[in-house]
Amino acid sequence: MKLRRITTTAIAGLFAATALVACGSDSDGSSTSVAEGTDGVKIRIGTTDAAKEAWTVFEDKAAAEGIELEVVPFSDYSTPNEALAQDQIDVNLFQHLKFLAEYNVGSGEDLTPVGATEIVPLALFWKDHDSLDGIDGQSVAIPNDPSNQGRAINVLVQAGLVTLKTPGLITPAPLDIDESKSKVSVTPVDAAQSPTAYQEGTPAIINNSFLDRAGIDPKLAVFQDDPNSQEAEPYINAFVTKAEDKDDANIARLVELWHDPEVLAAVDRDSKGTSVPVERTAAELQTILDRLEEAQAAS
Repeated sequence: MKLRRITTTAIAGLFAATALVACGSDSDGSSTSVAEGTDGVKIRIGTTDAAKEAWTVFEDKAAAEGIELEVVPFSDYSTPNEALAQDQIDVNLFQHLKFLAEYNVGSGEDLTPVGATEIVPLALFWKDHDSLDGIDGQSVAIPNDPSNQGRAINVLVQAGLVTLKTPGLITPAPLDIDESKSKVSVTPVDAAQSPTAYQEGTPAIINNSFLDRAGIDPKLAVFQDDPNSQEAEPYINAFVTKAEDKDDANIARLVELWHDPEVLAAVDRDSKGTSVPVERTAAELQTILDRLEEAQAAS
């Protein structure tokens, strides 16, 4: 089965009036959802990673099951949830639970996680070092954007290098660090500058996208967060749909197909061996999301 893609250029044109992707509408102007086509089921799925190998393998697996994926590529992180909320796509796969919680609280929507995919651990790098030995007293460069900054500080908490004034914060800020009880201090920098800090000899927490651009081997990390820890739960990536579609059997089958060994192998290659597959039920993901949304609403 030939799978149809919609180009980013076409999407941009359709965004002009509403700032939302408009695709897959019926001739009468109404939006279609997961639908039965002449050859089987058709599902419109949005992602920011359409060019990666894993998506090609995933599409092939879905086609073999009679599911035609209409992959809608996005070039930013703000529009896939808006498109889903407006019924322009049926499901998306691009975000972790913390990002979803921030969107739901900010927008008043009730988008729902229906299946876990993976976690990409966030790691600490220190040039010419292979352990944390001798790091006491150093200042660690951390990304300064709110989401990555909080996670980076929690990486240092897990490493035993930083103590928080109030334990258990989901998104701590530098002001939440108890400096008198911590072994290192932190220096927030633009995430794009973290590889530069590393190259200059400063310990730095660097996310995967900038590791790849800077040509830094992920295996050089001296510490990374534990993907099985509670601190890592907000960063589980997930399939997300509207609440009324959370029990759709075809979308549930997509979740299963993402965990096919061939798809997982492609994900591993795409991430250069850093991604960690996660299997959590939809109910477990919703429990985590509820906790994150409560914290987000209170912040």
